[in-house]
Amino acid sequence: MKVKRLVGMMVSAALLATGVAVAADKTTPAVDKNTVVVALDKEIQSLDAQVTASGDSQRYAMQIYDTLYGFDAKGNVIPRMAENYKMSPDGLTYTFTLRKGIKFHNGDPFTSEDVKYSIERIIDPASKSTRRVYFAPVVDSIETPSPTTVVVKLKQPDGVFMNKVAGFLFIVPKAYTSKLPTPEAFAAAPIGTGPYKVKNNAIGRSLELERFEDFYGKKPAISNLVFRYIPEPASRVNALLAGEVDISAIVPLSEVARLKKDAALNVISNPVSSPMHVRLYTNDPSTPIYKREVRLALNYAIDANAIIKGVYHGIGAPMGTFISKYYPYGHDPSIKPYGYNPAKAKELLKQAGYPNGFTVKLYDAVGWPKELAEALVAYWGQVGIKAEINRLDYAAWSRLNNTHKSGPMTTTQFTNAIYDPIHPIAGSFSKEGAWSDYYNPEVEALIKELDKTSGAEARGAIFRKISKLLHDDASTVLITELFNVFAKKKDLNWEVQEGSGFLNFRNVSWR
Repeated sequence: MKVKRLVGMMVSAALLATGVAVAADKTTPAVDKNTVVVALDKEIQSLDAQVTASGDSQRYAMQIYDTLYGFDAKGNVIPRMAENYKMSPDGLTYTFTLRKGIKFHNGDPFTSEDVKYSIERIIDPASKSTRRVYFAPVVDSIETPSPTTVVVKLKQPDGVFMNKVAGFLFIVPKAYTSKLPTPEAFAAAPIGTGPYKVKNNAIGRSLELERFEDFYGKKPAISNLVFRYIPEPASRVNALLAGEVDISAIVPLSEVARLKKDAALNVISNPVSSPMHVRLYTNDPSTPIYKREVRLALNYAIDANAIIKGVYHGIGAPMGTFISKYYPYGHDPSIKPYGYNPAKAKELLKQAGYPNGFTVKLYDAVGWPKELAEALVAYWGQVGIKAEINRLDYAAWSRLNNTHKSGPMTTTQFTNAIYDPIHPIAGSFSKEGAWSDYYNPEVEALIKELDKTSGAEARGAIFRKISKLLHDDASTVLITELFNVFAKKKDLNWEVQEGSGFLNFRNVSWR
């Protein structure tokens, strides 16, 4: 059977599976006007935003925690728990002046000691923080000359340090957290300074948050925020159409056209500056993927345009580089996608010593369209690569992926968290990257050069060099730009965080 026909059949089956939701009143809140109920596509694995993976923490972190500086809805760096900061002329010292009167959810006052502790906790290998790679190489020391002053000294200049502070440095209370035996204990009962605090965490089912009345900033209009985990795409849509939830996250793309016709709903499509790709474990010489020719063959064997049309219903775009065109800088439009060329893929496999292909395992998480992995396997099968899909629930897959155990390859995405390409590049392709099993000395040298480079133009030029190296080395299998699609009740006011996977419910309200 032709692969394109197979992709089409898989999509048709998905459409039939969605069924028809029972007609309901979609103009009223699922609970009341003090509550917003959000249907999420994935379970939240851990509530420790300093430790867990970005894609996980982006669902809840901006509600429970806060940072010294943060991002507004369009990705601009703005002050939050700090009133201001000063950077020394050599770029090695950052002095933060903290806001007074901020409290943690347990009533403890926020001071400079909490900032120092939070940074040191991220850097401590025992915490197993996925943020460690962004701070450990550059932070030299933290001083607290007063309760409202923090001085962070760097080992070397970091051109994107403030973006890291805004995207990753969630503050936790020293007095509370340091008494707990493990990071897991904190995740079970997290404390932050954000606008919402945890009310009930029904693991595997839902997370209920309630407004923190002592929040230092503008208090949310909504008292209760409920995240319901509904991994089945059709069920999320049906819950919205039945009035059981107020927002459905990650709407199945097969339903977008239908939902746009519903006068009671708004449909929002948001680019997340994220490549949907196949993470390749390239550092193991005993596997075929170690060879560049094999990695190139994996790319040439797939028809990305057909996958976007069939699996993603046309909502996407092929990628030539790992840096999305929706980043503010760093994308290189001159680097084109590999293109569909199965004959070339077969020749590359022959050159690599695999004229008859090989057998390989492909990890896949519930949350990505299952048709994606099926399409990849079908395309690879046409050139002799026999891939076996191991599909896991998101939490189980994430535990493997965060600990370098999802090899030799897995479908995954890398969502923008700090509005600078160093996040996906360092995370996926540096020697110490949290999700990297790839090493290229030329790429490593350019990443080091970025440490002392600031400004969009200068950093963008270096990122374009990195993109060319990664493309030529077939460091990953690129599939498509990703767009998160949300559907909500029309009477709910909600501003989506643009160009990012973060969910921000600080300004949500009912009309």
